[in-house]
Amino acid sequence: MMRKFSPVFILSVIVSFLFIIWGSIPDFLLPKWNLDNVTLFLHGFIIEKFGWFYLLTATFFLIFSIGLIFSKYGSIKLGPENSKPEYSNLTWFAMLFSAGMGIGLVFWGVAEPMYHYSAPPIGEGLTDDSAKLALRYAFFHWGLHPWGIYAVIALALAYFTFRKEENGVVSNILRPLFGDRVDGKLGIIINFIAVFATVFGVATSLGLGAIQISGGFSYLIPGIENNFTTQLIIIVIVTLLFMLSAQTGLNRGIKYLSNINVILAISLLIFLLFAGPTNFIMDLFTTTLGSYIQNLPSMSFRMTPFHTDNTWVQDWTIFYWAWWIAWAPFVGTFIARVSKGRTIREFIIGVLAVPTIFGALWFSVFGGSSIFLEHFNNEPILEIMNEKGMEVALFAVLEKYPLARVTSGLAILLISTFFITSADSATFVLGMQTTNGNLNPSSSIKFIWGIIQSGAAAILLYTGGLEALQRASIIAALPFAVIMILTVFSLVKSLQNENIVQYKVVQKEKD
Repeated sequence: MMRKFSPVFILSVIVSFLFIIWGSIPDFLLPKWNLDNVTLFLHGFIIEKFGWFYLLTATFFLIFSIGLIFSKYGSIKLGPENSKPEYSNLTWFAMLFSAGMGIGLVFWGVAEPMYHYSAPPIGEGLTDDSAKLALRYAFFHWGLHPWGIYAVIALALAYFTFRKEENGVVSNILRPLFGDRVDGKLGIIINFIAVFATVFGVATSLGLGAIQISGGFSYLIPGIENNFTTQLIIIVIVTLLFMLSAQTGLNRGIKYLSNINVILAISLLIFLLFAGPTNFIMDLFTTTLGSYIQNLPSMSFRMTPFHTDNTWVQDWTIFYWAWWIAWAPFVGTFIARVSKGRTIREFIIGVLAVPTIFGALWFSVFGGSSIFLEHFNNEPILEIMNEKGMEVALFAVLEKYPLARVTSGLAILLISTFFITSADSATFVLGMQTTNGNLNPSSSIKFIWGIIQSGAAAILLYTGGLEALQRASIIAALPFAVIMILTVFSLVKSLQNENIVQYKVVQKEKD
C-alpha cells in the first residue's frame, strides 16, 4: 500500500503528525522544548534577522507581476494557443477570491482598521489622521502586495502545467534552473517545503475562522463561552462539512461554495453600505484609494530602524507578508488549476485588480462603519474589542444597525462557508502537491490532509491562540520565500527561451 504514496506525501504526513503530537504533549513534560516556547524563539529570531527580507521580497514580487503586464510575454497563453478559459470570469473571480482571502477578510474587516485607528503606526490614535491612516494600511495589507505574491506562484504553476505540460507540483517550475535534479531529492525537499507552508498557512486561517465563529456565537447567544472547547467543537463540525464537500470534486463542491461565498459577502456588504453612513463610506473609499496609490512606494519599504521599541511593522506588515507567502503554494496551486486558457496579461490584471478593489471596498464599508460609530457617535466598539477580543468586533458593529440578528447570523454563515471552501481547496491542493501533481487526487488522500490541517489548527489554538497562529505562518513562510524568488528567475528563463523559439519560427516562415 505504501508504494502508491509518493515520498513527498510520506515525509509530509510524518512531519505533520509529529508536529501535532508534539503540540499535544503537556508543557510540564517539556518545560523548555514545548511547541509554544520553540515557535516563540524561532518567530523572534526570524523577525529580528529577516523582517526586512519579507518586506523586500513581497515588493519584488509585485513589481515583477506588474512588469509582466506590459512585457512582450503578456500575450502568451497559459495553455495551448487554441485553449479557452475553463470558467467564466465571474466564477473564476469567485473561486480565487474565496481561496485567497476568505476568512481573513471577514475576521479583520472591522478589527484591523479599528486597531490602527486607536494605535496607528505613526502619530496619535483616535484622531482624524489616524482614521485615514487606518484605512490606508488596511488597503495596503490586503491589496496589491498579497495578490502580487499569489500571482507569481500561480502564474508559474499554470504556465509550466498547461503550457509546458509538466506535473503541477512546485518543484517542476524550477526545472529551467536545476534541470532533472528536481525529479530527485531536491524536488522532494522543494515540494515538502511547499506542503509545510501550506499546512500552517491554512491552519492559521482555519484557526481565525474558529475563533470568530466562536466569538460570534458567544456574543449573540448567552451561555456559550468563547474558549478553546467551543473552538474545538466548531473545528470538528466544520471539518466534517468540508470533508463532505471535498468528496464532490472541484467542479461541484468548491465551485458552488465559492459562488455562495461571493453572494453572501456582497449581500452583507451592500446591506451595511446602505444601512450605515453611505456618503461617509464612499468618500472614505475614494480618498483612501488615492492615498493608498500615492503612498504605495513609501509604505512598501517602511521599517523603523531608529525606533527599536516600535513593533508595529513586525506585528502587522511583516506578519501579513509572511502569511501571504505561507498561503502562496496553496492559493497559487488553486488559482493555477482554474486559470487554464487565459493569457499572462489577462491573468495578472484579473488577479491583481479585481480582488484589490473589492478588498478596498470591503474595508471601507466595514472599517469605515466601525470608525464612524466610534469617532462620531461615541459607540464603544474599541472597548468591546478590548474586553471580548478582536473576533467580536464585526458583531459589535452589526449590532448597531437594523436586522442585527439576521446580519450577524449571515456573517457566521459566511465565515463558515469561507472556512469550508478554504479547507476544501487546501485538501485538493495538498493532495495534488503530494501525488506528483495529480489534478484529481483521491478522496482518501484529501481525507488524510483534511484531518491533518484541522489537527494543526486545533493544536496551534490550544498552545497559544491567535499569537501561535501568527507565529506559525511567519516561520513556515521563510523557506518558501526563497523558493518563490527562484521561481521568478526560472519563469523568466523559460519565457525568454519561448520567445527565442517563436522568433525562429517567424523567421523561418518569412524565409
